[in-house]
Amino acid sequence: MINRVVLIGRLVADPELRYTPNGIASCKFRVAVNRPFKNEGEQQADFISCVAWRKQAENLANFMKKGNLIGLEGRIQTGSYEGQDGKRVYTTDVVADSIQFLEPKNGTVGSQSTSNYESRTNTGGTYQGGSQGRYGGNNNQPNYTKGNEDPFANSKGPIEVNQDDLPF
Repeated sequence: MINRVVLIGRLVADPELRYTPNGIASCKFRVAVNRPFKNEGEQQADFISCVAWRKQAENLANFMKKGNLIGLEGRIQTGSYEGQDGKRVYTTDVVADSIQFLEPKNGTVGSQSTSNYESRTNTGGTYQGGSQGRYGGNNNQPNYTKGNEDPFANSKGPIEVNQDDLPF
């Protein structure tokens, strides 16, 4: 059986960070995700309740705020509790296993910035800005000098690749 969810959307409000009595961080947040169709010219959105745990929860609360674009992967979890009026209240949340921050902490909507950082539960990942990429590698472009110039700098069309040159 499969229970996987992948979402990209904007935070509806600032994430709410709390701690359990055992000191485990928990962060509740909602993500607005546009629907793929428009109704009478207006874009509609779904507002999805989510929860993150431990270091991922702390990172989300510390680095993200209302309106920030995030991507997350997780699973759907349902539950219920008895409300104040004595009626049973049913809940559906996405429990985030992985969250990517898709714009910088102080970024604005529509920013052209290319920096990207992410937080992952299973690695305890932290901010990866500057010259480090998603997997911690170096993203610096090669420095072409006179004897080592870019062979594709003056190409005017698609570059043809022979199928025999491919490693797969």
